[in-house]
Amino acid sequence: MKKAYTTVLTIAGSDGSGGAGIQADMKTFSALECYGLSVITALTAQNTMGVNAIFPLAESCVTEQFRTIASDIAIDAVKIGMLGSAGMIRTVAGLLRELKGNPPVILDTVLGSSGGTPLLPPEAIPLLKAELFPLAALITPNIPETALLTGMKYHPATQQSIEDAAMKLLETGAASVLVKGGHGQGETCCDCLLYDNRFFWFSSKKILTSNTHGTGCTLSSAIAAFMAKGETTEHAVEKAKAYLNNALRAGSTFHLGKGNGPLHHHFRLWQ
Repeated sequence: MKKAYTTVLTIAGSDGSGGAGIQADMKTFSALECYGLSVITALTAQNTMGVNAIFPLAESCVTEQFRTIASDIAIDAVKIGMLGSAGMIRTVAGLLRELKGNPPVILDTVLGSSGGTPLLPPEAIPLLKAELFPLAALITPNIPETALLTGMKYHPATQQSIEDAAMKLLETGAASVLVKGGHGQGETCCDCLLYDNRFFWFSSKKILTSNTHGTGCTLSSAIAAFMAKGETTEHAVEKAKAYLNNALRAGSTFHLGKGNGPLHHHFRLWQ
């Protein structure tokens, strides 16, 4: 009897520099012993210093990619990253409703790059919340994205303000919310909050490195991988954060490019 792969589908943009987007997702799935599948929404020209250009793919192209994969291969979890437009949000939401088996959907609310390049028009944010949040098992905004999604201030980000924002986000229909704490102050990431009508706080010491390109993509992909394997959301987040911290720590010992380098996704193999 042949074994079945645990599969995770990423729907996101391509990063030719390999640090974020589809490339980071696929590395993460592989590192966590899952078989990665991909639907590309956009091509980007970017490197460690930033995003120079974005070339969105046609919605028909995304639809054909998705349906071709889904008609042949069972999908155990879905990770969604950069979508880029209101039209793409509608397209992806419609495709997810076609998917058999109701696999968990992890939505990384990509609103802009770490360098400040907008990756979703502000006018598309209400549609993102209306169309995709109700389909998501988990959404993973960072603190600035949480502020944009809720209209709440986050300077300074306190435990109470993060809890208030998470409760407000849950009202939009997602099954759970992870407010990522990487933009918090201090040496600990104590403002990483998972909320599903219960509060789960995760604390870890910050890893001081400039090699952080793709951190958000990697965390959401790792959560998707663990949920594809059947982990609860809480345990998937806990294990994904541990993997991310190890990838950050390993990546901090390497140099790539002139800007913010990537994580080391396959640190376990490069002993």
